[in-house]
Amino acid sequence: MAHSALKSSQLAMARYLRNPGEYPPPPGIEPRRMRIYERLIYNNIEGFIRGGFPVLRSLYDDDTWHVLVRAFVDQHRCHTPYFLEISQEFLQFLLQDYRPRESDPPFLAELAHYEWVELALDISEEAPPDPVETGDILQMVVRLSPLAWSLRYQFPVHRIGPAFRPTEAREPTYLVVYRNRADQVGFIELNAVTARLLELVRGNTFGTAHKVLVGLADELGQPHDRILSHGAEQLGQFAAKGVIQVSMP
Repeated sequence: MAHSALKSSQLAMARYLRNPGEYPPPPGIEPRRMRIYERLIYNNIEGFIRGGFPVLRSLYDDDTWHVLVRAFVDQHRCHTPYFLEISQEFLQFLLQDYRPRESDPPFLAELAHYEWVELALDISEEAPPDPVETGDILQMVVRLSPLAWSLRYQFPVHRIGPAFRPTEAREPTYLVVYRNRADQVGFIELNAVTARLLELVRGNTFGTAHKVLVGLADELGQPHDRILSHGAEQLGQFAAKGVIQVSMP
């Protein structure tokens, strides 16, 4: 009986903390104390979300923002107890559970994903590629850095802010977001061909840049020489920025 009563009290407390506007606090606890605890939990969660998604936050007024965060606290069941992973949980909420409102922008989930990628790269424990002399990069094995993500969005998420809020998707946006050797997170906007090149590099294990570029040329039905020339230059720039890593075959 005592165990059952404790569990009931804990569940009542959890319901109240998730949604104090809908559920009463558990009986026998001073309401003032419960309000302090509720504000402490909410403010911590909201602060981590605000810090992880600053551009997204800038697009909402206070009331609509807090409605969004309250929906996350109330409806989402987190799978991690770590504060640093709240941003990932919030993203999963937007992608899987959340039903957008009229006040939400159509790019809500994509913008949140882009901002989460920046955060994930910033805190990743992976190391960027060591600088190397590329020489003839066509004869080198090329791989995507573990700190570089090749991404495709329907909206130009890297340009969105209070002064630019697109209402519809026009054409795909290709980006590579990466952390360089100075531990700075940046991005490069790509065209469709360069994005495909990075996809081939990401799946590469032992092939040289020459082999990767020839494969790309065959996919595109383009002359090998043209793709090899432009591709070698592009790969050299990626290597210099730390987007790709190169090694001897």
